[in-house]
Amino acid sequence: MKKLIIRKNKSIRQKVYEHLREEILNCGIKPGERLVESVIADRIGVSRTPVREALHTLEREGLVEAIHRVGYVVRPISEEEVSELCEIRLALEGVALRWALQKAPEKLAEALKKNLTLSQQHLDAGDVKAFVELDAQFHDLISRTAGSKRLLEMTESLRRSMLRYRIQSIYSEDNVQRAINGHKAILKAIEEGDKRAAQRALRAHIRQSKKDILYFGFRERKPEP
Repeated sequence: MKKLIIRKNKSIRQKVYEHLREEILNCGIKPGERLVESVIADRIGVSRTPVREALHTLEREGLVEAIHRVGYVVRPISEEEVSELCEIRLALEGVALRWALQKAPEKLAEALKKNLTLSQQHLDAGDVKAFVELDAQFHDLISRTAGSKRLLEMTESLRRSMLRYRIQSIYSEDNVQRAINGHKAILKAIEEGDKRAAQRALRAHIRQSKKDILYFGFRERKPEP
């Protein structure tokens, strides 16, 4: 594990949390690996308190689990959980899109278009990692436009839970382009004022994401175009 550099604009607690989360998402800390507060604190050069707080937060997000007399362990990945999360995501994001299109379709289309332009620019430049954040922003724009704080919290929490499954597939250029094309289909339907087509495009996009996750995460099937 790398030594942690604390920037002045962030608290030590927040920085430790982000550092451990990134290590887990990128498999620097692997599923099933035990996390010992004192060992982590020594390795990254901080006290045990921010490490303990970070582990509590990661447990709430479902990335680690507390085991009696063992401490924390990185949760193993599961195909069943991927399928479950994708089904919940279909339901929640479908509601978010419906509400967003009722409230401010033109505003939403404009924001999504800007996001797509940036996504394509980064991909064309070979910066596939930038899409991780831009993909989250695309879906957050829909949830925010829906105007429900509770729904936004639920969709954000769900995407955080899915990120460690998606991280490998997101780093493939073909998959990023496929995801961008899915976003474009959603935007096209919104711009044309076709709410049903927008919902179909969203469902197709999420289901394709599931196929890519299963292939790159579990190597069980080839992703379909």
